[in-house]
Amino acid sequence: MNTNELFSSYKMENLQRTLLVIFLFVTIKCPNALSQLLMNGMNEPNMQLDPDPEFIGTINNVTFPAGREAILACSVRNLGKNKVGWLRASDQTVLALQGRVVTHNARISVMHEDMHTWKLKISKLRESDRGCYMCQINTSPMKKQVGCIDVQVPPDIINEESSSDLAVQEGEDATLVCKATGNPVPRVTWRREDGEMILLRKPGSRELMRESYQGPALKLARLERRQMGAYLCIASNDVPPAVSKRVSLSVQFAPMVRAPSQLLGTPLGSDVQLECQVEASPSPVSYWLKGARTTSSYSGSISNSALETGQPGPEMLLDGPKYSITEKRDGYRGIMLLTVRSFSPSDVGTYHCVSTNSLGRAEGTLRLYEIKLHPGIATINDDQLNFIGGLEESRNSALSTAKHRISWQHLSLHLAITAQLVCSPLSIILRCLSSSLRMR
Repeated sequence: MNTNELFSSYKMENLQRTLLVIFLFVTIKCPNALSQLLMNGMNEPNMQLDPDPEFIGTINNVTFPAGREAILACSVRNLGKNKVGWLRASDQTVLALQGRVVTHNARISVMHEDMHTWKLKISKLRESDRGCYMCQINTSPMKKQVGCIDVQVPPDIINEESSSDLAVQEGEDATLVCKATGNPVPRVTWRREDGEMILLRKPGSRELMRESYQGPALKLARLERRQMGAYLCIASNDVPPAVSKRVSLSVQFAPMVRAPSQLLGTPLGSDVQLECQVEASPSPVSYWLKGARTTSSYSGSISNSALETGQPGPEMLLDGPKYSITEKRDGYRGIMLLTVRSFSPSDVGTYHCVSTNSLGRAEGTLRLYEIKLHPGIATINDDQLNFIGGLEESRNSALSTAKHRISWQHLSLHLAITAQLVCSPLSIILRCLSSSLRMR
């Protein structure tokens, strides 16, 4: 063994002796400290670190109308030195970190009311705020929870994508469209403004009458004039207020004219009213014409031969002292009224009610004649002056012979002449009545 090895051995022995002395000293002087040191040494591998942060419960989803405020609450325990942040889930935009807002949106704020809860508040809600938001803890790996906000929006009708007033010819199809937005998705209901039923046609020509129709598109097949009118589109989604739009549907057709009484009689000096019923759309131009005049009290027709011989043609009648012309309209229906004042022999003849619009022209013909009264009659009530239709009222007046002293012979002759003017089953009735009067 050389010198170096001897020196190293000597140093090791001295170190062991020193440690032994220290151990004996501590054992004698501090027995409790030694036992605690030994226990810590034995338990060191099982020592526990601070617990990890964790969420308390979940974030509740909320629903609020637009304009209100929404709050999402996130609760965390054992946060330690970690931090809580709020993000928009759709694009991972950071909104807030701990109690500080980092977005430039002034409507967003955060509240930290206690040790465990962080709240995200969005005021004056907009439709664009609808979506999900993330509460995040910056652990490794990251921990997160998500809560969603639903924004209710009242309905609104998109005028650019909805129907405006519509004009369609009779027999064609039409579709009324009403587009609405809102959250929840709005329900669209159609009604008629006048409260009438909506006429729908299904395949097979089956007609359905409904008080209302549900759906954004109202399809009307083979339109009729009775379907004309104003329709209301009403959009609602339980978020007030509901909204509506008015769509006017015009069904166009050529005029149709009907004269309820085509043959009228009245004594001289009285007033007589002529009537025509008109249906037309668009609104027609209506007027009255009087046929060729004649000197005979019993002639009331217009003949081509009369025109060829130079007799005056039809004359347009104007409102004035002699004639009163009025027209009443209700939708596509109308009534033309002509009152002839102070009936005279020159007023006997044929009258025409004419109605015309852009789709066509129609006219009705009425014949006006004089009723001869017995020279001994002093006064006659109005009910006995106008022989409307040339049959019914003349018969009612004739049946009251004792009261009004009308000459049956003269009336019989007058009815016989009138029958020659009407080539219809009415002439047969008049002849029978005339024969009956002669027998009396």
